Amino acid sequence: MENDEKIIESNIKRRDFVKAGVLAAGGFMIVPRHVLGKGFIPPSDKLNIAAVGCGGKGDVNVRQAYNGGTDNIVALCDVDDRQSEKYRKQFPNAPYYKDFRKMFEKEAKNIDAVLVTTPDHMHFPIAIAAIELGKHLYVEKPLTKDIWEARNLAAAAKKYKVVTQMGNQGSSSDGTRQTEALVQSGVLGDVHTIEVWTDRPVWPQGVQSPKDKGESQPVPAGVDWDLWLGTAPKRDYHEAYMPFRWRGYWDFGTGALGDMGCHFIDVPFRAMKLGYPTSVECSVGSVYSDFFKQSFFNDVGPTSATIHLKFASKTPGKEINFSWYDGGMRPQLPEGCDYKTVFGSNDGGMLFIGTKGILSAEMFGEKPRLWPEKKFETVRVGAKPRALVPGSWEGHQQQFVQACKKGYGAYTSSSFDQSGPLTEIVLMGNLAVRSYMYRESKADGKGFNFPGRQKLIWDGDNMKITNFDMANQFVKREYRTGW
Repeated sequence: MENDEKIIESNIKRRDFVKAGVLAAGGFMIVPRHVLGKGFIPPSDKLNIAAVGCGGKGDVNVRQAYNGGTDNIVALCDVDDRQSEKYRKQFPNAPYYKDFRKMFEKEAKNIDAVLVTTPDHMHFPIAIAAIELGKHLYVEKPLTKDIWEARNLAAAAKKYKVVTQMGNQGSSSDGTRQTEALVQSGVLGDVHTIEVWTDRPVWPQGVQSPKDKGESQPVPAGVDWDLWLGTAPKRDYHEAYMPFRWRGYWDFGTGALGDMGCHFIDVPFRAMKLGYPTSVECSVGSVYSDFFKQSFFNDVGPTSATIHLKFASKTPGKEINFSWYDGGMRPQLPEGCDYKTVFGSNDGGMLFIGTKGILSAEMFGEKPRLWPEKKFETVRVGAKPRALVPGSWEGHQQQFVQACKKGYGAYTSSSFDQSGPLTEIVLMGNLAVRSYMYRESKADGKGFNFPGRQKLIWDGDNMKITNFDMANQFVKREYRTGW
């Protein structure tokens, strides 16, 4: 890795030398903006961007990073030609690849930054390859598939000094800043309880997978199924897995919590400056099925879950209780607050419960309100300033692009030093869910162990559950041979 850093530094110095030499020779390598006139963007002001994953959320990321041509899309990669067709037509001069490794091998010299918008299980291998090439990096949420990956990706970004951003766009919103300011103003007193919920999943979970049913389908034309599987164990193709419904399958996705947790939990994570949780436990819905179909439980997420984490409080001797609800589960609301009129967003909401009052907010911390309302009707707290771009959360991708042009150290709302630890908290909830649902054959072959709900004690510094070793298999997954 040290050699890679030297190569990167050498290339930068070489580019500066070439540019200086051309200028000294009396000609312009890049014509200054004032010479070309208002509205013209010189090539030096454009970021050269590669996109891995062009459909779904990738469509938004490419479009907002490209920004109507203020920046360049110089390479495209997708394992599904159907998903990439739109951008292959829009950018016919951008080389197109199905394998990101081949794209990096051929195009690395032409790329400044990489957008990664793939199923969760491929985030880390693509991202770490880009970082080790010295490329700035935008990765969709959740940052990684497991806790070990999140910890190591954040460390790599720091080592290679690249600009980073996770795709939880609410971190760039006014709502996040307003809710953060209210919580930190002290108006709630000591916040001891946080409750967060979402309407997800909106895809199949708690069902028997095609793999367990022994079902398979022909691979569609234009899809490289083996590359789509990537790090995941081998299985036959079925339309139930792609392009969107992969989220409910543990080999590929991180369920309702992975989909929405980085949006909702980001707000209390920032407002309360949460560190590593000290413990986690959960309950899940629909665990009954044929106990002799072991992989049924290990392959698909549950229909619903409630997850309870504890964090050390800044108040000595106190703890912060954090609860997550999905699949229709919701907490009890304070007097006067109701789901119909206070929470207009069906995506979910959050509560901060303190010794002096309660704060409610929607996703991204939007529409914060204090309870009881009469007590707080005169309270006004301004939002904390943050380096944003016009459009608030809609400028999340352009905020990343502008930071890349400024270089390492420029502010982004969800740089990996922030989003890495946030992702670890999200994935800690899934560790509890998977431990709860895990089935293991007994030695006599007559049944299966059922751990059920129990408190798991977490040693954050060493990334280890200390009181139930079976759960540690979910801290770091095994990759398929060759990955």
